[in-house]
Amino acid sequence: MRKQKYKGRCEKRILSKSDEVCRFYSDLQSKYADKLDSDNGIKQIHCNVYLCNTEYMSDFLCTRKNGDVFIRECVERRFLNKPMTIKMLDISRNYWLNHGIEDWGIVTNVEE
Repeated sequence: MRKQKYKGRCEKRILSKSDEVCRFYSDLQSKYADKLDSDNGIKQIHCNVYLCNTEYMSDFLCTRKNGDVFIRECVERRFLNKPMTIKMLDISRNYWLNHGIEDWGIVTNVEE
């Protein structure tokens, strides 16, 4: 999760399960996208979904083949306890709960 007007590294790629060019702002986000793209249970992937009336975007909104929708936010482990990260994750979780999506989760890198 990050601000909409994020200025930084950006990798652009096309995924087979996405209708748009996906932009990845971290290695974690890029690797998780590859994992989602290779998962046979996933039907569609939306990357960097804007949260209406906020300045933030969620990393992944995915639809499973059975129609279930889920959200995943990619956060490096070293940022998990930072107040701004906690604030952004709370905004995302509450936003998606208010929109009827209960399957919300965080993806982190391996602890070193």
